[in-house]
Amino acid sequence: MFAIIETGGKQYRVSVGDVLDVERIDAEQGATVNLKVLMTGEGESIVVGKDAETKVVNATVVRQLKAPKVVVFKYKAKKNVRKRQGHRQLYTRIKIDSIV
Repeated sequence: MFAIIETGGKQYRVSVGDVLDVERIDAEQGATVNLKVLMTGEGESIVVGKDAETKVVNATVVRQLKAPKVVVFKYKAKKNVRKRQGHRQLYTRIKIDSIV
């Protein structure tokens, strides 16, 4: 059985036991979170729309992480204008426990 979930403005295809990294969820390590279901399927049967909204995907927060640093460097040629910025995206590693 699989489900299409939405979190952090992105959609993921998950099954029970999957571990994935998603945009940061404000929850403690070890906490259980419920994720929005867009579609579920098992074999040939697929449930979409209002029927899928009654289903829930339960996941456990494994840990909170930061992605590697991305350096943003902007400059204007021949003008001696330079700007250097860094960014580290926060994300959460979750483990899918059940699709109910």
